[in-house]
Amino acid sequence: MDYGMVSKIEKARRYVDEREQRIQFESFAVVIRGENGTHRLMFENNKWQCDCEYFKTRGVCSHRIALERILQGMVPGPGESE
Repeated sequence: MDYGMVSKIEKARRYVDEREQRIQFESFAVVIRGENGTHRLMFENNKWQCDCEYFKTRGVCSHRIALERILQGMVPGPGESE
């Protein structure tokens, strides 16, 4: 048995359990296949950006809302540090 790996797995579990305190997203890009096409959603410098027309005029869209829900507590939600 590789006890070093067991230790790493235990540490990884702790990071997952404590993710809201330990992990902060700085930037990422996601492709979402929607009902009306494929859209690119990005998070960078604590701000969201989506290439869909709705986001361009309103600053929010279903793609962003979905990702905020998936990553709840990991990235700013509506009205948080944006």
